[in-house]
Amino acid sequence: MNDFGRLLIGLGLLLIAIGAVVLLFGKFGVPLGRLPGDFSWRGKNTSVYVPLGTCLLLSALLSLILYIISRLRR
Repeated sequence: MNDFGRLLIGLGLLLIAIGAVVLLFGKFGVPLGRLPGDFSWRGKNTSVYVPLGTCLLLSALLSLILYIISRLRR
């Protein structure tokens, strides 16, 4: 049960860190969700939003962070 508790604490800290990063991006003017490559289409009764540019940016940042962490753990 101790491992499960540690996992929940770790996930909670990870969510707090992600929230802080999103807030910092907002303060520095990075328009997450409105980047070039984010597509939205509004029909008469439907709305479709595909955040392709935002997903690519977040994927590159996460890959860089995980690469740095893996290099430091060696």
